[in-house]
Amino acid sequence: MNFFQAIVLGIIQALTEYLPVSSSAHIRIFGDLMLGSDPGAAFTAIIQIGTELAVILYFRHDIINILTHWFACLFGRNGKDFKSRMGKGDYYATMGWNVIVGSIPIVILGFTLQNIIETTLRNLWITVTVLFLFGILLWIVDARARQSKTMADMTYRDAFLFGLGQSLALIPGVSRSGGTITVGRALGYEREAAVRLSFLMAIPAVFGSGLLEAVKAFKNYKSDALFPGWGPTIVAAIVCFVLGYIVIIGFLKFVSTFSYKAFAIYRIGLAVVVAILLLLGVLPAIDPSVAAAA
Repeated sequence: MNFFQAIVLGIIQALTEYLPVSSSAHIRIFGDLMLGSDPGAAFTAIIQIGTELAVILYFRHDIINILTHWFACLFGRNGKDFKSRMGKGDYYATMGWNVIVGSIPIVILGFTLQNIIETTLRNLWITVTVLFLFGILLWIVDARARQSKTMADMTYRDAFLFGLGQSLALIPGVSRSGGTITVGRALGYEREAAVRLSFLMAIPAVFGSGLLEAVKAFKNYKSDALFPGWGPTIVAAIVCFVLGYIVIIGFLKFVSTFSYKAFAIYRIGLAVVVAILLLLGVLPAIDPSVAAAA
């Protein structure tokens, strides 16, 4: 991977990370088309740190409030009883607990299924299938769901279900935002609320996986056939950060006015195109390097 290719992949990541179209699927597909091989799970996870830094910058006030209120309640500043320490009556402290609860599924599944995620699940036929199916699911759910819940209405049950939706993104093609947004809309959350919750829920999971992959890439720098090197990876992450911030602003404005229908149609169309490329032999279903690693 040269620096131009890294910049292009960084742009693709930034444009697709927050949208319900699966950034990992796009990196997998365009990586194969540009490089002739899968850029790998480590590259994908590390450059996602760039997009998450953009999320932190944009939601910095919410994040500061969540952290300060969560710690204040936990250490008894709002009352020494158990419910007060758990954030009863405090919106930001409760949101902090919801983010923690919502992170549980992806942490457990990410650790237990790590080898499968980095090998078997990167089969492009799996990506095509979930792109298509979740495109239809998003379309149906968004069209039929009510819009009655705001972020303040989130319960631990809802947070855990959001987390399950997010954990589906371990399969390239599902989309982290697509999974959480679909669950959020199914639960009756307003479109913008579902998106904002998706952003906040993603921060611990994406940073955690990105840092773990960075440590692993550093240790296995010479032996990892898929990792393209630190130079291109860091450049791609910087591009993700800068462009990602702009995309966040545009996406939130879009969903406050329009439905997710356009994203659903795009997912279905992309699935069809990639399926044709697979059938024609333009794209390999399994990268040879990944197959060797498995």
